[in-house]
Amino acid sequence: MDIRVLKVYLDLCDTLHFGRTAANTHISPSALSRMLQRLEQDVGTRLFERDNRSVNLTHAGKAFRRFAEEALGQWQTLRRELDTEQHLLRGTLHLYCSVTAAYSHLPALLDRFRRVQPLVDISLTTGDAADAMKKVQSQQTDIAIAALQDDFTDKLHFAPIGKVTLAVIAPAVHCQVHALVNQTPIPWDKLPYIVPDHGPGRLRMERWFNAMNIRANIYAQVRGHEAIVPMVALGCGVSITPNVVVNNSPMMDRIQVLQSPQPISPFELGCCCLHKRMEDPLINAFLSVI
Repeated sequence: MDIRVLKVYLDLCDTLHFGRTAANTHISPSALSRMLQRLEQDVGTRLFERDNRSVNLTHAGKAFRRFAEEALGQWQTLRRELDTEQHLLRGTLHLYCSVTAAYSHLPALLDRFRRVQPLVDISLTTGDAADAMKKVQSQQTDIAIAALQDDFTDKLHFAPIGKVTLAVIAPAVHCQVHALVNQTPIPWDKLPYIVPDHGPGRLRMERWFNAMNIRANIYAQVRGHEAIVPMVALGCGVSITPNVVVNNSPMMDRIQVLQSPQPISPFELGCCCLHKRMEDPLINAFLSVI
């Protein structure tokens, strides 16, 4: 039986979602459906009960899952036994992080990992840091660089890699917002604010507004800190953003950092993965270099 089919089948057992498994395994949903139909024909029975709303394993599907896990485990063991360089892993490790983390934290991690596991392929996806943990939970990625959230679930493992400080930023170019922040004292309650639309960055700003005892004038809700910095640089408003995002922005010369009247707690940044997958050789190898 095709090992790749077993891998796709096990991914579908985990996600119970054709769209997610198709994305995870880099095949089209129609190809996934055809693959499952052929597999059920080979096995001689239905492995999933599915309708427009849900996908669930049948009794036979659960039994075949155990078979697939054992078969895949035996195949991986055999490959290691036949490998003349047994200490080196092979395969693809899927990583997710923000564009800024790809500049600031990922290079050193990847350099250390590649020194000990040069044969592993890296598949990197960048996006909004606030979505990182969801990407791991839905198994769209193996490991994500993320800020530790208040509602961190015990289903995830978090390996700290550093602190990320935040600052209040404003435009340094001539505009109405620049004129406001140059007043003494700064009229914080009159400033337009650009806020993240969700995630730990949004929570930090909401807590800051409460500590400042102001009802914020929200100019825009934006997805991702990398999108906030240009809006501030162009004179649209004020925001609270990780310093590392500003320092890696091509528009940093149009930004000024304001002295915050209230302290802003830093983010705890780390690599997270599913607890149940920590013993996966590729994931374990990456965690070991942190």
